[in-house]
Amino acid sequence: MKWSEMSIHTTQEAVEPISNILHEAGAGGVAIEDPADLNKVREQQFGEIYALNPNDYPEEGVIVKAYLPVTSSFSETVESIKEAVTNLTHYGIDLGFNTVEIIEVNEEDWSTAWKKYYHPVKISEKVTIVPTWEEYEPEQSDEIIVELDPGMAFGTGTHPTTVMCIQALEKVIQKGEHVIDVGTGSGVLSIVAAKLGARKVDAYDLDEVAVNSAKMNVELNQTDDIVEVRQNNLLENISGKADVIVANILAEIILLFIDDAAKRLKKDGLFITSGIIKSKQDDIVGNLEKAGFTIEEILQIEDWVAIISKNNNDQ
Repeated sequence: MKWSEMSIHTTQEAVEPISNILHEAGAGGVAIEDPADLNKVREQQFGEIYALNPNDYPEEGVIVKAYLPVTSSFSETVESIKEAVTNLTHYGIDLGFNTVEIIEVNEEDWSTAWKKYYHPVKISEKVTIVPTWEEYEPEQSDEIIVELDPGMAFGTGTHPTTVMCIQALEKVIQKGEHVIDVGTGSGVLSIVAAKLGARKVDAYDLDEVAVNSAKMNVELNQTDDIVEVRQNNLLENISGKADVIVANILAEIILLFIDDAAKRLKKDGLFITSGIIKSKQDDIVGNLEKAGFTIEEILQIEDWVAIISKNNNDQ
């Protein structure tokens, strides 16, 4: 089978939604070239455990690369991707250059090319994300290793929004708690929650590709006795109450189910929201407070924020 490498030159703000669009279009892997990674220093020395080559990165903006099979409907797929990306402007997302380049690659090349972008990354005091093809020896006895195959679905664990969610989960999760992960993607947050001691984790995603990938990663990490992955639209038709709800998705989507989150959380339960660009922080905070939440803490990495809020509703 022939494959094409599709490169979209965009902004950091647009990386996550564009990656999601590409995966839904059938991409066999997504790689992100962000020049900010070259000089990134994570708080408390949580950083990449590898050297990055500046020649792999653009001078300005971010390039998202996807590998797509060349089929009879390839042209239509490309046009639908372009249209879906352009439509992101309706959500107030800055697309930057929004230029697209397509080159043909050999199957042998695509299957390994994107792997150079993913290496073991220490995310927090305890959590390290390790791609399945990498060998890694824990540096401390209580280190939590999460193995992922990032080529299968959106969510490698290294984007600032995911990093903050993991750090927030590490701060708040207590042994034996029930966690709901909305928009689970690759399942990384659910796996982390389980390894931090959650008794039960319900992972939901609307995208069938993400659901299948999350199930694979959950099994890979031997957390399938705790994590149940299901296809579902946000918190629709969900019953029961959880101790923690975590959602790493677009701010506009978070606004759609804040009230539902309040109903599905126990009194004093915690709602971790990420995927929020700094300029939309006040909008999310205002709606959380309106729904009966108290803001406990706001985390920030670069232009992204994550919010930990407490449910004050008695329902």
